[in-house]
Amino acid sequence: MTKVRLQVTPTRLPEVLVLEPAVHEDARGFFFESFNARDFAEAIGRDVTFVQDNHSRSMPNVLRGLHYQLRHPQGKLVRAIAGEIFDVAVDLRRASPRFGQWAGVRLSAQNHRQLWVPEGFAHGFLVVGQQPAEVLYKTTDFWVAGDERAVVWDDADIGVAWPLAGPPLLSDKDARAVALRDAQVYDAPTGGR
Repeated sequence: MTKVRLQVTPTRLPEVLVLEPAVHEDARGFFFESFNARDFAEAIGRDVTFVQDNHSRSMPNVLRGLHYQLRHPQGKLVRAIAGEIFDVAVDLRRASPRFGQWAGVRLSAQNHRQLWVPEGFAHGFLVVGQQPAEVLYKTTDFWVAGDERAVVWDDADIGVAWPLAGPPLLSDKDARAVALRDAQVYDAPTGGR
């Protein structure tokens, strides 16, 4: 009998997936594979190469996003290793029947979940609870400063139901982000499935 090593659950955006590893716990603590290329390729239906790992630490009620790169789209595999976040993906593929729709999932150090956000989607997260959150994410392309874009976090046309406990803490860049109707989006396929 084969052990289940990775549980895969589609979100309301079928390409955006929640990945839950098999966690082995005992009195000493726990162990799990946070990434296995073979299992990941099987989960998403294609091989990808991750080229960059990012690590952020954010205080409670910090909201980062909704970010994407236009000419160098990044697929992202996101997880929280401390605290808890509400992680969000928004479909920015103009030809998609789900263009402008979003999916959100809670990721925490306790639930060990990861979110796969493919190329063609904007990404953002909100730190929930009273503790800072540390987030690790792998990307399928490098960060390119001049290619970075952002859609405003509270765009009414998208309607993300952020679990806010008051006004979020934003960077200047995120506070100046544009509405979806004014954003440059993906007009051609981005390589994601």
